[in-house]
Amino acid sequence: MEEWRSPHKKEVQMKTFLTSLVMGFWGALAVFVSTALGWHTWVLFIAWVSYYLFGKNLKSSANSFLVILLGILMGVVIRLGAGWLVPIIGKVGFPLTVFVCIAVLNYIAQIKLLGNLPGWFLGLIIFFGAHPTMKPLPILELLIPVIAGFAFAILNDTGVKFIHHYNLTKEKN
Repeated sequence: MEEWRSPHKKEVQMKTFLTSLVMGFWGALAVFVSTALGWHTWVLFIAWVSYYLFGKNLKSSANSFLVILLGILMGVVIRLGAGWLVPIIGKVGFPLTVFVCIAVLNYIAQIKLLGNLPGWFLGLIIFFGAHPTMKPLPILELLIPVIAGFAFAILNDTGVKFIHHYNLTKEKN
């Protein structure tokens, strides 16, 4: 029982509490903003998770954003290709288009900058999950929650790092 009352345990609990508040705040704000502006909230959180999965820094975030964007564009190519092939060869036109694009992706991914295959597939998930009309503006609008997701993730991570830094600085004094 005494362990529960130790000063160290209280500091850990406070840090956990403050971290929870920061994470809850940014998550709630992200949901509020995305729903208020009519964005796909799940797209925002895919980008948020990408920040944590693929490296928590600006360079890896820019690279993740690039391959997610390219994955969205690949979705456009698949839809256009299938739209062209299906009237000619029937329903097999869609899986054939997917086969060709994914096979080509294997070669594209050999380029170091473009090698993040999960990022490409997240872009495909965003495109096919959102079902945008095949016009430039609705497709480009998918990038808004992606950018916002990375921004909220960076803000969240910065807030958590601040709490941890503040606690470390406080412990040294």
